[in-house]
Amino acid sequence: MEIIEDGSDALLVMNRHTYLVKVKKGARFHTHRGFIELENLIGMPFGSWFTSNTGERFVVMRPSLKDYVSKFSRRTQIIYPKDSAVILLWSDVHPGSKVLEAGIGSGGLTVYLAAMVADTGKVYGYDINPESLETTKKNLERVGLLNRVELRLGDVTHVTHEEAVDAVVFDLPSPWLAVKVAKNWLKSDGFFVSFSPTIDQIEKTVIELRLSGFVCIEAFEVMQRYYKVAEGATRPEGFPHTGYMVSARNSIE
Repeated sequence: MEIIEDGSDALLVMNRHTYLVKVKKGARFHTHRGFIELENLIGMPFGSWFTSNTGERFVVMRPSLKDYVSKFSRRTQIIYPKDSAVILLWSDVHPGSKVLEAGIGSGGLTVYLAAMVADTGKVYGYDINPESLETTKKNLERVGLLNRVELRLGDVTHVTHEEAVDAVVFDLPSPWLAVKVAKNWLKSDGFFVSFSPTIDQIEKTVIELRLSGFVCIEAFEVMQRYYKVAEGATRPEGFPHTGYMVSARNSIE
């Protein structure tokens, strides 16, 4: 696959640094290791190596969704890829799924949900902040997935959502307050997943799920440890905590 001229996106990989750029004629991109004449990349296959004006080597890659999300403009902290991957699996999102997401923030998770539901599915994205909705809209437009998402302004504990959904995904300060309304939106055996940064949020959410007749309730966190690899000196780099998750399935009497 070749890099084309008309403002196509490319990922520049220079050692441990990555840069998401638009390739255009006459454009120059400056880095901490010299500048790059972007028009020299036009017509070359992704995966090709080049050098900056200072001789620093870099490789040009086709950006993945993960690359886009990591470079998104954002107003709030996004859900990290390791947590997003688990949310997609635990909510059983697949082509054709209808998903309601509340607390979309900057749309980091929304992008992955939209990619998974495909053109036959739909993501309904709610947030109480109009600026968050506008940021998410721009980010979805950049990756060509806005047509799969309906962005709506509102507090999910006080809105009416008429279409039954296969899954609800929450990133809310008080997710337990939305459990009962989520039950009304979900299909009879639909999926519930909530992401929270603190233990007390998890406790209150699990208790409310039990009282509301949900089953298969799980509370957990996802660990990811990176390693600094060097011959004879490989060691962990850190073990950062991101948040906790609660998952459950709906049921009817």
